[in-house]
Amino acid sequence: MAERIKTTATGLDTPRESRKRWLPRLRPNPDRFGSATENFARFMGTPQFLFYMTVFVALWLAWNSWAPGGLRFDSAAIGFTLLTLMLSLQASYAAPLLLLAQNRQDDRDRVSLRQDRQRAERNLSDTEYLTREIAELRIAIREVATRDYVRSELRSVLEEILETAEDKNTALHKKSRRKGGDQTASLPKLQPNRSDRL
Repeated sequence: MAERIKTTATGLDTPRESRKRWLPRLRPNPDRFGSATENFARFMGTPQFLFYMTVFVALWLAWNSWAPGGLRFDSAAIGFTLLTLMLSLQASYAAPLLLLAQNRQDDRDRVSLRQDRQRAERNLSDTEYLTREIAELRIAIREVATRDYVRSELRSVLEEILETAEDKNTALHKKSRRKGGDQTASLPKLQPNRSDRL
């Protein structure tokens, strides 16, 4: 019939027990380590680093070329092997450090891009809201008197006031003439003297 499958503790479906480690597991703080590598990568991209590296290599070559034979530690005859190894080691560490710094910069750019996108969406929604509000205000303003209409109305009212003021002035002037005419009519007329006739 059917064969029975034996389950053993050494199969792939069971987790392996943790082994004792000879050395403790190194778990550096990723943020601190990343910022240190970024600072080093930034320094490697500066003119100061290039200048210091050039001075170091020039001094190395000069010492191992012209120093007394017993004091030389890297032979020019075999092509400055120690210098080549040191520069290769420096390059082999510099490349991953630069990649780590670039990855962190990419992460920051991704976060910044997401924040810019969110800010743009908020600005778009604010702009749409303001557009709707302005449209509502324009509709409401159609029913409100405009500046030109108010000015024309004020001019017509001012003209009416001036006309009534002029009419009152002329009426008062006519009254004062009538009063003045009545006063002259009530004065006695002077008879000419006889001496004036002669």
